[in-house]
This record gives sequence, C-alpha cells and structure tokens, in this order.
Amino acid sequence: MDVSVPRLSVVVPVFNEEDVLPLFAQRMRPVLDALDLPYEVLTVDDGSRDATPAVLEGMRRQWPQLRVVRLRRNSGHQNALTAGLHRARGQYVVSIDVDLQDPPEVIAEMLHLAESAGLDVVHGVRADRSSDSRFKRWTAGMYYRLVRRVVGASVPHNAGDFRLLSRTAVDALIDLPEHEPVYRLLVPWLGLPGGEVTYTRERRAAGRSKYPLAKMVRLALDSVTGFSAAPLRVATWLGCAGIALCVAIGGAALAAYLWGTVVPGWTSMFVALMFVGALQLLCLGLLGEYVARIFTTLQGRPPYVVTFDSAATGRPLVETGKGSTPWKL
Repeated sequence: MDVSVPRLSVVVPVFNEEDVLPLFAQRMRPVLDALDLPYEVLTVDDGSRDATPAVLEGMRRQWPQLRVVRLRRNSGHQNALTAGLHRARGQYVVSIDVDLQDPPEVIAEMLHLAESAGLDVVHGVRADRSSDSRFKRWTAGMYYRLVRRVVGASVPHNAGDFRLLSRTAVDALIDLPEHEPVYRLLVPWLGLPGGEVTYTRERRAAGRSKYPLAKMVRLALDSVTGFSAAPLRVATWLGCAGIALCVAIGGAALAAYLWGTVVPGWTSMFVALMFVGALQLLCLGLLGEYVARIFTTLQGRPPYVVTFDSAATGRPLVETGKGSTPWKL
C-alpha cells in the first residue's frame, strides 16, 4: 500500500495516554486497513510527561502508517489538533480522540457519506451519552445551548471534535488567523456542505479524562469571546439597568425628602455602593477577556512548537505554528 500520498489522514491529539494507546492501536488499525485505501494516522503528542513518547515510538515501528508529531510543551487540545491539521496530507482528514469514547468504526460511514454526497464536513453526533456522568451531560447541554444561542443554530448539538473534513475544509481552516481556535464552532462557521453521522458514546477505554471542569469552563469562555461580541453588549445592558435603578432610587429619595420622611441610615448607601462596585467589576471582567485576546494576538506567539516530526527529515527541529521555516537545533 502506497502511503506517500494518503487518501485519508486521522489526526489524534495525545496527552499522557500511555495506558490507552495500545488499546487504541488494536482497535483503530483493523478499521483503517479494512478501508483498503492509502491512509496515515498522525498522533500529536501534546507534551506528555509519562511514557507516551516511548509507547508511540514502539507503535510507529510496528505500524508503517503511523506518524508521530511531538510538541515541546503542553499547548492544549485545540492547539494540538491545529498542529495535526497543518501536517495532515490526506484528501480527507478525520480528527478523533485517543480515549476510544468515539468509536473508530464510524470513520468508514463518515467517509462513505462524504464521498457519496459530495460533502466537505461530516460531524460525529453523540446520540447517546449515557456513558457520561450526569454532571458531564448537564454541563455539556448547557454549553451547546449557550453556543447555539450566541453563534447560531448551525452548530450541531452534541458534536465534539470527532469529524471528517475534506481537503477544502482543512485548507480553509489553516488559512484562518485564529490564535485560540475552537473547531467545533469554526467548522460550522465555514458554511461548507456538511452532514451528520450519529453514534453511541462509549466509556473511556483506560486512563483518566484530560478535560476537567477548569478546561471545560475555559472552552466555554473561548467559544463565547471568540465568536461573539454579546458579552460586551451584556455589560452595556447591565450598565444601563444600573443607571436606571440609580435614577429610580434617587427619585424615591428625593420624594422622601420632599415629604419629610427621610430616616438617616447607612444600609441603603452600603447596598447601593456594593451594587455599583459589583457592576463595575463585572464589566471590567468582560472587557478584560477581549483585552487579553488582543494582547495575545499582538504578541504574535505561535500556538504550538513542534520539536519532532517522524515524517520530516528524522532529525530534531523546532517549528512554530505560523508556517515559518523550521529552526535547526
């Protein structure tokens, strides 16, 4: 099988997954071999600190179609996915997590749908999330309702980062000047012809989740601040409401003064000051999210740094995520 020009690339972000990697290979390789087409599996090691690099190296020796891209430091799931998309060579590119909660067997159905219907995007939609905890399902439901309200109904409900992209879609994503990409929102934003394939989400094959509550909150913030100015408008609305409330309180105080029923006290003054102070802090916090994004963009720092690519020259390198020439160590 000629793997020099693969028809299908599978991008797999990996972070501290030494336990699940052998299980992933045992399940993924038969699925891809059965497709009977040139393919590659591009694993992006997102700065793992366990035995993941050694496990990947052993897998690469036994699996010719496996590529390994190693990032110098942990850059985050979305940036690791960016590194993989920039290096995927296939006509179609599938992104999937290594934990096997998204079944690899669905890839064949995705590819068939894309080829038969001429689609550029095929989303994997979780029709059954009973394997997730109740808290996970609740927070995920809140997230999708939020982003669909902010970004639009084009965002598929319960669609994560398990999807198939055509070369057209991948090139369009690469050309976007995103420093903090959220692909589950960027891909629908492109407006390319798309479809959906439903599946049952499974339990994690091994290891622990690498997406705790803090990262989920960070993803929600990036989703909202990266795709909408609604938070700034909320701050404006709150400011207007605060002014209206202050006018109402001032009017009531003036009326009480005219009627001679004013009772000196500090409670009302304290509450008013606390309300105004809290409102100011909230507005400053929302503005700070946008100022932080402007600051990150002006810095011009790449979202990831590659230190090794097994498909390149075989020698160590340092390569930024902005298309610059690799630096030799």
